[in-house]
Amino acid sequence: MFKGAVVIPPDFSKNIDRGTVPQVGLVLDNTDGVSAAALQQSLSEAFNSLKVDALPIRSDPRTPQMYPIELYRKIDYDASLVPGAVIMAIFMGTMITGAFNLVMDRFLGVHEAYLSTPLTKIDMILGILISGVLVTTLISLVVLGAGIWITEVPVAGGAASFSAVVLVIILTAMGLLTMMCALLSRVDHPRIVGLLGGFLNVIFFFPSGAVYPVESFPKWLQAFSKVNPETYSVHALKSVLFKGADWQAIRGDILYLIGFTLVMFLLSIKTFKRDL
Repeated sequence: MFKGAVVIPPDFSKNIDRGTVPQVGLVLDNTDGVSAAALQQSLSEAFNSLKVDALPIRSDPRTPQMYPIELYRKIDYDASLVPGAVIMAIFMGTMITGAFNLVMDRFLGVHEAYLSTPLTKIDMILGILISGVLVTTLISLVVLGAGIWITEVPVAGGAASFSAVVLVIILTAMGLLTMMCALLSRVDHPRIVGLLGGFLNVIFFFPSGAVYPVESFPKWLQAFSKVNPETYSVHALKSVLFKGADWQAIRGDILYLIGFTLVMFLLSIKTFKRDL
């Protein structure tokens, strides 16, 4: 996951010795404004540290000149928050439609009616999963549409990008729903859902790269972000919406979300209790 590239011409050192203008190119991923500004500042400071024999009144032709090149169209800060808002909507949707309904059914005694039916644990989990994914996907698409309309950011890629966005939203919803089922399958009071949901929201959202780049985190938090499913969702949405990335570019994100969903689904089957 590269944020920029420095292009140094082969005659850079010779130009410094000759007193001619040494030039360096900096290719930036401008969809992440924080990282782009940090890279540009770091490279400028590196140029200032180069030795200059004299301090002229006019601009010194020996001073290296940097030419930033932005790979993508300009992305304002408010537009860069749209993927994070979609992920937040997915999390809240999965918590309310999946975990909260599951716990409320058990708290109100509705769960006892399921025990008189031939429904298996897998049937119950699939029912929660299908209904939750449907509602969460619709809510997330509304949030996405509202974000694009408010920020006026053009979506690159057309129909192919839209289908990729929908797939990422569905996989994220499935992964978070199965995770909620695995964590709350034995909880019997709705207050626990609120407490745990708020804690999980902070833990998963802020290290996902939705607000700050993952590279700015300390090492231990970067390690957690590598297993955080929302990190891959945010990366995929930013790549598709802002860069017009194809399926090949987000294949790793999709594969991780699929694997995370399968692991959480198997774990929810193991922890789900089909009795009183």
